[in-house]
Amino acid sequence: MHYANRKSLALAASLAALLTVAGCHKKTPAPPPPPAPPPAAPAPTASITATPDTINAGDSAVLTWHTTNATDVSIEGLGTVASSGTQSVKPTQTTSYQLVAHGDGGSADATATVTVNTPAPPPAPVQESNIDESAFEAAVKPIFFDYDSYDIRTDAQSTIQSDANFLNQHPNLKVVVGGYCDERGSTEYNLALGENRANAAKQALVSAGVSPDRLRTVSYGKEKQFCTEHTEACWQQNRRAMFTLDQ
Repeated sequence: MHYANRKSLALAASLAALLTVAGCHKKTPAPPPPPAPPPAAPAPTASITATPDTINAGDSAVLTWHTTNATDVSIEGLGTVASSGTQSVKPTQTTSYQLVAHGDGGSADATATVTVNTPAPPPAPVQESNIDESAFEAAVKPIFFDYDSYDIRTDAQSTIQSDANFLNQHPNLKVVVGGYCDERGSTEYNLALGENRANAAKQALVSAGVSPDRLRTVSYGKEKQFCTEHTEACWQQNRRAMFTLDQ
């Protein structure tokens, strides 16, 4: 009997020891995961255009640009600018405008080019040594007027333009612009009419680009006739402004 009690007590003690050991080895919980990193800053965007993108020398173009997610924006040649905007530019030669945008997410750039057309150089002046009176008269033609009028006729416009082109290519030549009339009317009246015709021809050449200080006017009235028949065809030949070299 005593032996059985001792055996029971030993068994109970063994169980208690086992429970104690098991309690000492309780599993440790896993640590929590680290927090997620903050999202990356968005990358900047940049765009720029020029309107028009081709101009003639002396004209202007308008730059238009737009950026996003940028904290610092600049255009080469213009410096720091707003994140979006417009600006007029007048380049003297073909120019590229580079837009650069910086932000927390990096940088971006874009370029717009304005092409400047360079005018062709003017024709070189022709040497005057070969221009004599006959060569001059062959190149510079007279213009004709209606009866009792000093208005430049429509059919004389092309002649005036051709004469002006020749004179502009020979800038050292000086010219006498003579006003002529037909035989009808008084001497005094025709002198005044001839003067008006000479001045009208001179002004037409000036409007076509000839310097006025190269032109001298004189009225011959009806004193110098190119045709002496008493017909309308002949009178028409005498109603003229004629150009000669001023010696």
